[in-house]
Amino acid sequence: MERLDILKTYKLYIGGKFPRTESGRYFTAVGKKDQLIANMCLASRKDFRNAIVEARKSQPGWAGVTALNKGQILYRIAEMLEGRKSQFISELELQGSSSKKAREEVETSIDRLLYYAGWSDKYQQIFSSVNPVSSAHFNFSVPEAMGVVSVIAPENQGLLGLISVIAPIIVGGNTVVVLASKSQPLSAISFAEVIHSSDVPPGVVNILTGDREELIAHMASHMDVNAIVYCGNDDNDIKKVSELASNNVKRVIVYKKNDWSVDVNQSPYFIEKTLEIKTTWHPTKI
Repeated sequence: MERLDILKTYKLYIGGKFPRTESGRYFTAVGKKDQLIANMCLASRKDFRNAIVEARKSQPGWAGVTALNKGQILYRIAEMLEGRKSQFISELELQGSSSKKAREEVETSIDRLLYYAGWSDKYQQIFSSVNPVSSAHFNFSVPEAMGVVSVIAPENQGLLGLISVIAPIIVGGNTVVVLASKSQPLSAISFAEVIHSSDVPPGVVNILTGDREELIAHMASHMDVNAIVYCGNDDNDIKKVSELASNNVKRVIVYKKNDWSVDVNQSPYFIEKTLEIKTTWHPTKI
């Protein structure tokens, strides 16, 4: 009798833990030769709500972490990803990438983490200002984290696209709930394992797998989400997200990008997109 392989079940990542979906639903990830390669959790609306609760709980503490420490944590994630590089290359190959493209994607992902680690204690100088005022005051404008950000990750480049969107959000002091690529989901949950074994506090990064069609409206309309990042080119989805996000005036960021490996897709202005500017007045004489 031929032996049947036991497929790995990739769970969700919520609040620093790996729970199964509360709905008990799954879908199967299929390789480039249509072979079954893994079982993936099909996240529900309740899973998303649970992730938002964890993200909100951890956000003030994460925002209070020093810029130097945030950079060190991103560097640590890059170190851990480097140590598991062969695993990620294999997963990308299973999902259809050539060996060359898989290696390039993993190495670019590591470099992108290092890039944002380097910006962690520098973007403040770019986006801050001392403003001229016609009164006896100092007037300062400084960037602050928006809060909780929901993300619909790129469908292609399941690892690089995910990291390119997550890194600038968390380096700015936000916490994030991400819906990973459904066609290339393996790397997302494996990356959650990297996050888990790094120094990232629980709840800062939460990763779900499932259907865009089922979760997109909840991610855009949830009243405890401060901003939503949508990656894709579907105009109907973009319109839906924009309309639902207006209910609590959350910021909408749209990335219509097909290749996250090019250098223009890394910039301190990606950090700025999920920051707010706080202006403070202080009298020159007390």
